[in-house]
Amino acid sequence: MNTITALDIAGMIDHSLLNPKYTRQEVEAGCRLAEEYRCVTVCVKPCDAALAYGILKGSGVITTTVAGFPHGSNLTEIKTLETRRAIEEGCGEVDMVMNIGRFLSGDYNLVQDDISAVVEEAHRVGARVKVILENAYLTADQIRKACELAAAAGADFTKTSTGYAPYGARIADLRIMRANTPLTMQVKAAGGVRQLDDALAVRAVGASRFGCTTTEKMIKEAREREARGELVVPGDSEVRELAYLR
Repeated sequence: MNTITALDIAGMIDHSLLNPKYTRQEVEAGCRLAEEYRCVTVCVKPCDAALAYGILKGSGVITTTVAGFPHGSNLTEIKTLETRRAIEEGCGEVDMVMNIGRFLSGDYNLVQDDISAVVEEAHRVGARVKVILENAYLTADQIRKACELAAAAGADFTKTSTGYAPYGARIADLRIMRANTPLTMQVKAAGGVRQLDDALAVRAVGASRFGCTTTEKMIKEAREREARGELVVPGDSEVRELAYLR
């Protein structure tokens, strides 16, 4: 039995503040909530990066933003500029979107070079890069190929989704991603991880991060289960699909 703590769950959460309707006040409140519950990062819109960093500096919560979001179709030079500016404004991680259209066209060298340029820009100053594959548009074989390109480009994570495609994370996709990237890379689930059992399921299949908009509710439930000795990661045969897909 793999018993964990509520703090372990918090250490997987990128608290998501990417909703285009979020106001400055909502972003500020979201950052303070993430600090209170000890999330690993807060993921904000690029325009909110400096605001979030100003609140979170010294808290241990990393400020994260996105590049090429949400379709990955920006020119490489724009993605690298977005990355540079994000880091200058305090971000320690950047979640970039793979060029989906070019990937589906079979332009694999272009896609890998695009990722490599962002990774080089980030790694130059010690920041990390997650590559959003947008699995809803890909077959299983295409997910494997995208993982191969992200790994060859030196990315730190693969990530399932933006949250703006037809669906987000799926257990089967996470299994493919974990099996087709080196253990030095991490896997992030995004889109649909809203309940504590979802978080436990993605952990069970090898994801070390997930995006979340229901952080407060999830951590409170995790603390209650932990107090009862019932916060347990399921075994492989017990893993269920995420609730939003069931």
